[in-house]
Amino acid sequence: MSRVLIACAAVLFAAGTARGDHLLYLESQAVAGYDSGSREAIFYSQNPDAEMQRPSIGIDYLQRISGETGDVATLALQLRLAGKAEEPISRALEHQVYNAYVKAKTPLGYAWVGHNRPAFGLSSYFDSHGLLLRTLAIQGFGYDRDWGAGFYRDFTWGDVSASVTTGTGMPVRLSGNYMAAARASFGVQSQESFNLGFSVGYGATLDTMGYRVREPDPRRMRLIGVDLTVLLDNLEHRFDLYSGTWLGQKTFAASYRLGLNLDQEGRLKLEAQPTYWRTAEENDFEAAVCVSSLVTSNLTIRLAYTYTHDWADHRLLLQLYYYRPT
Repeated sequence: MSRVLIACAAVLFAAGTARGDHLLYLESQAVAGYDSGSREAIFYSQNPDAEMQRPSIGIDYLQRISGETGDVATLALQLRLAGKAEEPISRALEHQVYNAYVKAKTPLGYAWVGHNRPAFGLSSYFDSHGLLLRTLAIQGFGYDRDWGAGFYRDFTWGDVSASVTTGTGMPVRLSGNYMAAARASFGVQSQESFNLGFSVGYGATLDTMGYRVREPDPRRMRLIGVDLTVLLDNLEHRFDLYSGTWLGQKTFAASYRLGLNLDQEGRLKLEAQPTYWRTAEENDFEAAVCVSSLVTSNLTIRLAYTYTHDWADHRLLLQLYYYRPT
């Protein structure tokens, strides 16, 4: 992990010497709640080993790299220190590298290399890593970020993207594992308020949770996916579906997120999300509701309730999320 941080710092220093503009943001969050299963307070949203959501503080750095003809590339680097709820004091903090990639403009489109989003499903373009409601990738049916390389191009009718990554998520590990993914979508969301995407994924991936590798041997991945986003007045509809083989098991997972903006400025939002999944070992669903309020331009407060059927588990979560430019 320290080698990755050193490498990222070296890239940041090199990019900082290039001509161009940069943005630096401070990111921090506090998370606390109550879990009916353990009957105790918790300081994470999903799992103590998952990368999000946990109490943390970090930076989000963006650097434009310019040449004689203008901007040629962008560097993104997001680092944080996160608390580990079930560790002794000596190991209570975890270094996290979230975004760490260089994206370059080419005659055919944009190419990237580093730690970025794989080209599969809703999470390939909808950034929900800071939210209490989770996409299927964050819930364990894929990776919200992965190490590798990718490409995407925009068209008047939509976009196409592809990636080849390690199939590990947060950690860097090579033991015959890989994930190839591609997605094509129709509809330009900024103009037509909708986007319909079709994804395919193939590989041998590792079962990881945050930086912990739960199974050392790669498992078969053969997935297809369909995702749909529709923005209509003050309503947001986001649908995500995976089907095929994930981690060597037959898998089906579907999620629908309904968002209602309660004011014209988007400062107050109510969301509801049912999720259903079926694997060879599990058949379950989760229901979640969340209300979020943008208290200031930098501070968002979220309150969420989740119910997981199989465990008969109820959770009530409070998150304070702070994000501001420096």
